[in-house]
Amino acid sequence: MTRGDDLGRIVIPKEIRRTLKIREGDPLEIYTEKDGGVIFRKYSPMGDLQDFAAQICESIGANTGLVAAVSDRDSIIALSGAPKRELMDKPNSQALERLMESRKNYRYQPGEDLIRASDGSDKYHLGVAAPILSQGDLMGCVMLLLGENDPALAEADQRLAQTVAGFLGKQMES
Repeated sequence: MTRGDDLGRIVIPKEIRRTLKIREGDPLEIYTEKDGGVIFRKYSPMGDLQDFAAQICESIGANTGLVAAVSDRDSIIALSGAPKRELMDKPNSQALERLMESRKNYRYQPGEDLIRASDGSDKYHLGVAAPILSQGDLMGCVMLLLGENDPALAEADQRLAQTVAGFLGKQMES
């Protein structure tokens, strides 16, 4: 149980914040239920672009034959070219989170350790990744994924991911 203070603020217990990956300053959505219950949900600005991101992933997949994915800061929100049950809505791997936090573009080189997109799947790893930035804030990541025996991707594939990430970042600003 938690109590509100005189300003109406409440404290979300640390265990819940850790489970939901709620960081200081993260926006939350608040809903009420008919029976008086209150629901807090972590807000994802990328959620507003989920349909758009899915269309981009489908287009990339259709034109390149690659597995394309877009994640927000927590999980994959759009995917094409792989079974959705394997990756969609699964938590981002810690390695992917660290990569995104570095705000650097990534391209897998043979011999490097594999970076999994999700903790839920060992079948796919990052071929290329580009952070989605909006007004300097990290929003998510555009990824082209590889299977275990797929060849490394080319620099052109990396530029494709960077272009899409830049476009999505601009869409979030408008």
